[in-house]
Amino acid sequence: MDSKTRVKTALAHQVPDQIPFGEFAIDYDTVEKILGRETYVRAKAKSQIALWEGRRDEVVQSWKEDGVELYKKLDFIDIVCVNSIAWGMVPPKGYTPDPPKRIDDTTWEDKAGRILKLSDITGDITCVHDPVAQAQEYKIEDFQKEPEVTAPDPSVFEAMDYVIKHLGKDKYILGGSGNHVGMVMLGGMERGCLEYMINPELIHAVNEYHYKQGSLEDAFYIRPGQDGVLWGQDYSYNSGPLISPDMFREFVVPLTGQRVRDINAKYGIPVWHHACGNNWPILDCFVDMGLACYQSIQPTAGMDIREVKVQYGDKIALWGGVPVEHLVSGSTDDIKRDVRYAVESAKHGGGYIFGSSHSIAVGTKYENFMTMVDEFLKVRRY
Repeated sequence: MDSKTRVKTALAHQVPDQIPFGEFAIDYDTVEKILGRETYVRAKAKSQIALWEGRRDEVVQSWKEDGVELYKKLDFIDIVCVNSIAWGMVPPKGYTPDPPKRIDDTTWEDKAGRILKLSDITGDITCVHDPVAQAQEYKIEDFQKEPEVTAPDPSVFEAMDYVIKHLGKDKYILGGSGNHVGMVMLGGMERGCLEYMINPELIHAVNEYHYKQGSLEDAFYIRPGQDGVLWGQDYSYNSGPLISPDMFREFVVPLTGQRVRDINAKYGIPVWHHACGNNWPILDCFVDMGLACYQSIQPTAGMDIREVKVQYGDKIALWGGVPVEHLVSGSTDDIKRDVRYAVESAKHGGGYIFGSSHSIAVGTKYENFMTMVDEFLKVRRY
């Protein structure tokens, strides 16, 4: 079987020739070891700083050429996620950057007073203080109008379309879509959760608006040649969902599920979901929403892949296996045990895709990554 057929067979809960292998993302430090040179691929902070400095074409060229070379070298991987962070949409050609003011080596402030901070652990630049979101007022009437969606400049898809063109024949391509609704967090995490309790009608109005908006955006953001849509949002802490399962079923399931059905019907492709945390209380909702595959099965949050397979393996395809924490700080013996545990637990009957529990994250030991690959290749055949 080729990669596309192998993945589609697994999604249909049938047994392919061998277990498909995919990663949500492979971060730059591992990419550089594989390519033998520096890269902007999944170098999130480095890419962002370069974009602020006006080096857009340099970043895009690296994402294109290095990204394709990476997956040609990793010819045993079946899935390519073209919309992973720092390998998706790019600023349009000819744009003029408006960079934030640098406060120190790891901190920036933009004109609205947002504070951005570099994390050495994850290689991200994230907003740690957002006075705009905190002060924003949200009114139901603002979301009762029809959304206006305009076509983006085609050059924002330059990197994604290049990767699809050069890898789409051989690999299963996961890409993006318009807004997927999901769990709306108005004004940030703390305030967002509170809004579900004190302003439920507002949340319903926002969801309806996002549903209409996303449906219109699909025509632009679902790219020609992609085989599936990959959404990513964390609905849970390690201890359980951010909102109650009943609230999740009321606010998230209906319109997110309708978005899935719309994409299935109009574009003929499945929707996958990346969601970290302890999702046990809402896994029935994942099934009810019609998701084809659940990725980021996090054992450190209580999501044991063997038990998930037993309870849900006939309802939704599963993608995961080796805990990212072991890839970063474990031993090669840990990795060998993890690979065999995942394969033995989840391969039977199809419906399983091998990979890490999240991604090949910054800080992954290269020896551990290669051990994972070598061990998997020994046991991947049915």
